[in-house]
Amino acid sequence: MELALRVTNLVEKETIMRKVVLVTALITLLSAHLLFAAEQIKPSTAKPEESYDSKNAKEMLARAVELYNKKKDRSFADFSMQGQFVKGNLYVYVIGTNGKFLASGGSSSVLIGRDVSNMRDAEGKLFFREMIDTAKSQNAGAVEYKWLNRLDGKPEHKHTYFQRIGDRIIAVGFYIPHASDVQAYALLAQAVETLKKDPVSACNAFNDLNSKFIQDDLYVFVVDLKDNIFRAHGATPRLVNTDAMELRNPDGKSIVKEMIGIAKKKGKGTLTYRWRNLLTGKIEVKNTIFRKVDNYLIAVGYYTQ
Repeated sequence: MELALRVTNLVEKETIMRKVVLVTALITLLSAHLLFAAEQIKPSTAKPEESYDSKNAKEMLARAVELYNKKKDRSFADFSMQGQFVKGNLYVYVIGTNGKFLASGGSSSVLIGRDVSNMRDAEGKLFFREMIDTAKSQNAGAVEYKWLNRLDGKPEHKHTYFQRIGDRIIAVGFYIPHASDVQAYALLAQAVETLKKDPVSACNAFNDLNSKFIQDDLYVFVVDLKDNIFRAHGATPRLVNTDAMELRNPDGKSIVKEMIGIAKKKGKGTLTYRWRNLLTGKIEVKNTIFRKVDNYLIAVGYYTQ
């Protein structure tokens, strides 16, 4: 009897251990699956490779700082000369920590002598004030703002590196060529919520060239899944009320047809293809993120090169 009882206890313990192992394995697999799924809907958080313009801007800033340390304010004349400190869209400018604009080799030279501490960019941002405050507390940093690009006459996003030397702030900026994947995901999320509230007014907003849904080379397009007709297209209004299934990229790929197929099966997705960037006029690689919202396909794409 005692032997039988021991055997029974051993069997029960073994059964319990097997169940524990099985449950642990299932939890591990489920966690891995959820993590994978989450990664599929998040924009990339990997640090992108530094651009050519970013490297050149940092190098020019380093040269400008070195010269200023040698010549102090006498270097202002050098900063306004073509060559070492003025190259294409890159140039050096200097402001004082009191907000006075002191020197520039670019279009901002019209500001020399003026107090710019309360000046706003094209979107109302007090970017000079942000630069001054950061320079005072951290000596160096970067700021983004929207500034007139003298090469195309349009206000564009600019990224500027700066460094403080005493009461002088030396700066060099470059224009950001493309909107990022993070901006695209944010715009799509905002557009989805707007579409859910009122599809008709939402599509009108997406088609409005002056609306917040057109940002640099980002825009929204919407396809009615009942008849596959474009209801909105922020970049090309002539596509509105046309058959989206007929649209092809320069390689002959039926891009919207492929998006619709994925959206109907999975509810969302991403498609990579080549497309003409209307801002640069070039054929570039584009990633379009899309969602199925009720009977609509809604999408935003961003260029990667």
